[in-house]
Amino acid sequence: MHVLESLHRNVKTVAMPSAMLVGAVLCRPVTALETWSGRMVTPVLIFLMLFVTFCRVRPSEMRLSMLHGWLLLFQTIACVGVYFLLLPLDRTVAQGAMICVLAPVAMAAVVIGGMLGANVATMATYSLLCNMAVALLAPAVLSFAGTGACSFAGMLARIVPLLVLPFAAAQCCRAVLPGVAGWVAAHSQISFYLWLVSLAVVIGRTTAFLIDLHDASAATELWLAAAALAICLVQFKTGRAIGRRYGDPAAGGQSLGQKNTVLAVWMAQSFLDPISSVAPTAYIVFQNFVNSYQIWRKDRERAENRV
Repeated sequence: MHVLESLHRNVKTVAMPSAMLVGAVLCRPVTALETWSGRMVTPVLIFLMLFVTFCRVRPSEMRLSMLHGWLLLFQTIACVGVYFLLLPLDRTVAQGAMICVLAPVAMAAVVIGGMLGANVATMATYSLLCNMAVALLAPAVLSFAGTGACSFAGMLARIVPLLVLPFAAAQCCRAVLPGVAGWVAAHSQISFYLWLVSLAVVIGRTTAFLIDLHDASAATELWLAAAALAICLVQFKTGRAIGRRYGDPAAGGQSLGQKNTVLAVWMAQSFLDPISSVAPTAYIVFQNFVNSYQIWRKDRERAENRV
């Protein structure tokens, strides 16, 4: 058993960088697969891994807390603040930075947060709350900073199926087939491997997008990537600091730092200067390197505690 645990720990340490590398190398086949499937590969993977995670959550455990309020307040103020801060430098860079803050918490953040020891019910509650709040906030922000074409209905259509349906399916399974739900909850590591496949697909699509992007200057792309890196680190650090005040730094860090970058790229390409989508595209890479480091550090702590 010790050998299997050690093997699993080592696999998790290198899994995310490996998945990103595979996605980048196989970007053309991955993009072709996504196109052939009608872009359903990623939504299906997200649905399955959230279903696995939500099988561990009882609705009675989900409660609003001040942690959720502070995270939402920071996200709302910061997305507007960073836009006006960078607007004198470059409007496209300002849009890209803003979307990296505005984007809601990633569906997979609950999965990674659970691996880092976060309270899964706390994160599930914030995932539902944050995505619904962004659906309300985004039309106003994107209409002001972008083309003005964003609508509340359009945002809900992108968010609800991937967030509410897995939760509803998991709770139905808990009620009708408790044995199946119990088995799924006991093997929640499945969601991590589903997420790795999803990560490879997203990175593949991202790489193909960057290769085919010819309209942006190199300087603009570098500024967008630099802004994404700075915002990524600040959001993870700030989220952990807020979470630490409420006894759950991992939940705070993942809730604020791990973004739904697929939705962010779509918002940027649909309602802002399409070149601004380089920022959330770069954010995908940065946040997953942060996640890889956090999982490695958490596994090392667990190993030392067992000694």
